[in-house]
Amino acid sequence: MKTKAAVLYEPHKPFEIEELDLDGPKSGEVLIKFTAAGLCHSDLHLIDNDLVPRFPIVGGHEGAGIIEDVGPGVTKVKPGDHVVCSFIPNCGTCRYCATGRSSLCDMGATILDGALPDGSFRFHGGGNDYGGMCMLGTFSERATISEHSVVKVDESLPLETAVLVGCGVPTGWGTANYTGGVRAGDTVVVYGIGGIGINAVQGAAHAGAQNIIAVDPVAFKRETALKLGATHAFASADEAMAKIVELTWGQMADQALVTVGTVDEDVITSAFNAVGKGGVVVVTGLANPEKLTVHVSGGILTLFEKTIKGSLFGSANPQYDIVRLLRLYQAGAIKLDELVTRRYTLEQVNEGYQDLRDGKNIRGVILHDAA
Repeated sequence: MKTKAAVLYEPHKPFEIEELDLDGPKSGEVLIKFTAAGLCHSDLHLIDNDLVPRFPIVGGHEGAGIIEDVGPGVTKVKPGDHVVCSFIPNCGTCRYCATGRSSLCDMGATILDGALPDGSFRFHGGGNDYGGMCMLGTFSERATISEHSVVKVDESLPLETAVLVGCGVPTGWGTANYTGGVRAGDTVVVYGIGGIGINAVQGAAHAGAQNIIAVDPVAFKRETALKLGATHAFASADEAMAKIVELTWGQMADQALVTVGTVDEDVITSAFNAVGKGGVVVVTGLANPEKLTVHVSGGILTLFEKTIKGSLFGSANPQYDIVRLLRLYQAGAIKLDELVTRRYTLEQVNEGYQDLRDGKNIRGVILHDAA
């Protein structure tokens, strides 16, 4: 069949809208018609050459839609099911899945190649194979993906809202609750209030943190953080540091959560200095893997027993936490609708990413059937 998709051909170039050929599902695969796709900063890393994929690649890794067909052996879903995609596939049987760390599933090895688990591709055009970002390619009207990349959800949920729990919400929520281990009464500082950071704020608030300090240079994002659980918000790390000292009587923060769009040495240093004895720095934001962005005092690390740790998908379990977060949304315990700043058509994908760069959006969402 044919599908319209937003494609990247090389770094530092915008998405191009193309009509591609799409193969149907093979064994263990499903055909999905996407309803919505989130505009996440990770796709900008491909454009900016911070993450180097196999080109050409169909963009998008936050998606929700309806299953149209399934291949042989598929038991998880059936045609007509509503699903949210997980940008990290989870097989359930590899070493990491079997030990409760499915965010590190071995199937994630090919997410930048865009190939399916068997190493082949389902998008084609002009004699070339096209990958799908994170084995998905949600910036396409339809895609053929692994059954290990989908999670069935309640059909009563609006997919244009449910789409957010495919990446940004669990990554931020889990950064606070799972990787960071936020507890009732803690003091937490969150650097960067975008699609992930705002959910780190929500996660910390749900865990019962006493002080949640949001740091972002954009006033609109600080205001949003204060509405969704932050107790204080500052434009700079230096301003935040003074308040942390005051609030904790010099004991400093328990967790510093780094959720900026692109991580650099300055924000890591600020986060490291913001936590006190036994404090935890969680690095969830991305940077070019070849750049060394963590430079701290080994002496202080030892003497103060501080911890610096990475977080992928918020150390969450996609099969469990995607459904769990949607139930919390239905119960009114977390906000999702308020996270969507603007909706776009597929043809507006580059405009959406420019809005992200300009700090206008907490989360932009593409609606595939939008007029």
